Order: sequence, then structure tokens, then C-alpha cells
Amino acid sequence: MSETITVEANGLRFACDTEGDGDAVALCLHGFPESRYSWRHQLPVLAQAGWRAVAPDLRGYGGTDRPIDQDAYKIQNLVKDTAALFDALGAKRRLLVAHDWGAVIAWQFAIHQVRKLDGLIIMNVPHPSVFQKVLKTSAAQRKKSWYVFFFQLPFLPEWSLGRGKARSMVKIFRGMAVDKSAFPDAVIDHYRANASRPGALTAMIAYYRANFRGLMRQTKTPVVQVPTLMLWGEEDKALGLELTEGYDPYVKDFTLVRLPGVSHWVQQEAPGKVNAAMLEWLAKHHLVLSQAAAP
Repeated sequence: MSETITVEANGLRFACDTEGDGDAVALCLHGFPESRYSWRHQLPVLAQAGWRAVAPDLRGYGGTDRPIDQDAYKIQNLVKDTAALFDALGAKRRLLVAHDWGAVIAWQFAIHQVRKLDGLIIMNVPHPSVFQKVLKTSAAQRKKSWYVFFFQLPFLPEWSLGRGKARSMVKIFRGMAVDKSAFPDAVIDHYRANASRPGALTAMIAYYRANFRGLMRQTKTPVVQVPTLMLWGEEDKALGLELTEGYDPYVKDFTLVRLPGVSHWVQQEAPGKVNAAMLEWLAKHHLVLSQAAAP
């Protein structure tokens, strides 16, 4: 059973769900507009594989501190949060598992080798250089990314997402999902409650506002040296399948697993497939630390 703890890191208090113990830490970073709850199906599996699995609410989300200043959400601060969480948890081995905005952070963390990683697992977010290349050449992807531009507007995005006790969460999660049953009312209600906290939506959207220029103007990046698994739900309505191609110049050891009939919300919608793919990849890279979990 997972427990909820508070971890002080980088000057903030992070609410974290954790399962397992030891100094081999698998840090799970959620996306927008999710929370640590989105990793509920993965924490037990990672713990059984011998990792101390920890899923924090990112800064501004859920039970974690919520800075008011928009610049507090710049990517360099988010990356520092990740490093500080690993440090505060006493990590000697590090596995980074990340989805959506968490994956944006994870890519930067791995590219710049902020801390030594044993493995990197990315879900439904491309390498920044791949995203920049596709965005320049694909009108279809620019159309799919319309919401990033919408989020640059003041006030209106918060109003739109927050009205009716954040009923927009129904459309965002269940509406985008292929398997609607993965998002019953209890799950949707969790995300509605999170989005309805004072200042929460402004903090969530600040990720897009504070990093807009950086996301659109990527410079040449070093090759990612850590072994990397990318899991990709093929029915992602916001990110096209072309974003899974062309990784040889950017990642030294890259494995892609595409999941047909699964939406952007991979780890929540298809936890069985995601967990099996993770375990198989971890075993291949000698990252299953418990014999009982070896596939």
C-alpha cells in the first residue's frame, strides 16, 4: 500500500505518494492537468521491481506548495525540483518515469545530465528537438497544439477550465480517452477537486506561459546518454505519431513501444500494457532490482 508523505525540496513542500523503500528511487512525474494520483497503477509495480516508487504533485499542483510568481514555473526551476527531490529522498540509483509535462521536465533533466540516471521512461511527449522539427513542417501538428497558444491569454483559460466546478475535466480525460471506463466519476472528481483549489488552474497554466518561448525555440541539445523507453498511445489527439520518429541523433539507446487504441492518458487508460512494457524494458536493462518481479 502506498503512503502519502511530505518532502521538502528546493524550498517547497511536495506532497508525494510512495511505495517501497531503499535508496533506488523511481520518481514519477505527472502532467497537465493530472496529479500524483495518475501513477496509482504504476507505484506498486515499480516497488515490486525493487524501486522506491515516489510520485509527487509537481509545484503548483494538488497538495504541493503553489508559488504565485509565474516565473517560478520556468523549466529550470522544474528541473531543479526534480534534482532536489532525488536528493531529499537519498537516491543513490535513479529512475525517472514521466508523462506529459512531467516528460518535458524529464527530457531536460536527462539532456543536461542534472543527476546520473539509470533509466528514463517517457510517455507521450517527444524529445524537444523532434517536437521543434515537426512543428516547423507539420500544419497538422500546429493545429493540434492550438491550446498552447490559447493558454497564453490572460484569465480566459482559467475561466474556461474552471467553470462549473471544473467540469472541463470530464472532456479532457474521458472525452479524450478511447476506453472511457478508465475514467469513472471517482477519478474525474479527483481531478475536478484539484483544479478547483484556489490558484490551482493559474499555476497549472503557468507551465505553458512561463515556458512558451523556450518550447518554441529549442537550441541544439546534447545526445541523451541514459537508456530511454518511450511509451506512446497512438490515439493521442494532441500529439501526432510523427513525433515518435527520428530519435537516432538525439538518444543513444532508444526503445519505442506504441500502444494502439490508447489515448494520451496511457498510464491511466492502459496500465496493464504500460506496466508490462516497463517491466520488460527494465529487465532487459538490468533495472529490475527484485527477482520476484522479473518477467
